[in-house]
Amino acid sequence: MERIHYAGDSLLTGSDIARALLEYASALARNELSATVDIPVRHDDGSIGHANFLIGPASQLVSETEPSPFDELTDPSLVEMLTHETNNLRPAHPVVSSSEPDDELNLMDDL
Repeated sequence: MERIHYAGDSLLTGSDIARALLEYASALARNELSATVDIPVRHDDGSIGHANFLIGPASQLVSETEPSPFDELTDPSLVEMLTHETNNLRPAHPVVSSSEPDDELNLMDDL
């Protein structure tokens, strides 16, 4: 489990969820954007709740590993969505596929 520290408070959630949230917050900050994200959290009594985060350029999130007597919180669809959104915010890098090492050089001849 991971404890996320945010705005003077902290919340316990699953490790994959916390890591995906922080990566998304970082990508939003780099692009000077913000978003709200609802994640599952574990309350002190073991019950499950939800927390809604506003993340963006001014977000100051810290996550730390914490042992817990409760089962790990998981939400694969949330993690997938956060990862997808994070990847959409990354700069595109063209990939040249070539079976011949000199093909890239030959492309320059056409210019």
